[in-house]
Amino acid sequence: MIGNMITSINPIYVNPPVVTGGTLYTSGGFNYRVFTSNGTLGISNGTVIADVLCIAGGGAGSSNLGGGGGAGGLLYSSSQAFLVNTYTITVGAGGTGGTVASPYVGTNGGNSSISGSGFTTLTATGGGAGGAGVGIASSNGGSSGGNRGSDAVGTAVSGQGNVGANSSYGNNGGGGGGAGTAGFAGDNSKGGNGGDGKNTYSSWASATSTGVSGYYAGGGGGAAYGAAGKTKGLAGLGGATDGADTSGVATTSAVANTGSGSGAAWDAVTGNGGSGIVIVRYAV
Repeated sequence: MIGNMITSINPIYVNPPVVTGGTLYTSGGFNYRVFTSNGTLGISNGTVIADVLCIAGGGAGSSNLGGGGGAGGLLYSSSQAFLVNTYTITVGAGGTGGTVASPYVGTNGGNSSISGSGFTTLTATGGGAGGAGVGIASSNGGSSGGNRGSDAVGTAVSGQGNVGANSSYGNNGGGGGGAGTAGFAGDNSKGGNGGDGKNTYSSWASATSTGVSGYYAGGGGGAAYGAAGKTKGLAGLGGATDGADTSGVATTSAVANTGSGSGAAWDAVTGNGGSGIVIVRYAV
């Protein structure tokens, strides 16, 4: 104080909020807390305003010339207020691949979420498994799985993903839905491609070395009856995997922590869906 005047200083926190949990990355004026498995986000000494990207596990493709797995739901929420508390982070596992035994289908991906006392839980829904015909729809999910022939496909969660597709040719499968686009239908020449994931959050992907080429949550490709000259459906962008068009050849698992679906096979096991991821971003 000088006389009756009070000198001013820059508004710098003397004791800023403390944030813990996940793996910390800093880029472009933001801190990113990345959770690739279950964990806790801790806030002490104040309130943090943060954006959240929550991606569920992707679904698995089916065998028996079926449909590709759907991507896990992709949920973005901005300007969330995190008070002094401990928040539970759940990262959904990828769906388990389909087998050569009836009913040939794999499982849905697991949900990803962030929750805490006094906080409205954010939940991304796991991707739907691909269908294998037999008159049963492919599974619902954040994005739904594709299906064989003209059999029905499941529903997707609005704002989190898109639907899978079936095929105009009975022995080909459709692609699983992706977070960016719906799965593509198979036809008389090929299985359907998986829907593309989203690259809206490519800056997050770049800052944290996650995603695939800036994309998350793509749909798996549908299988095709290669003995009749049909070709497999291709993976959607974001870490999904192709279907198969050769009998007995397994498909590979989707990339971990992308929430993408795996491709469908023809009389062979299929890979697992990609596990999910949760990222919390706040100003440095």
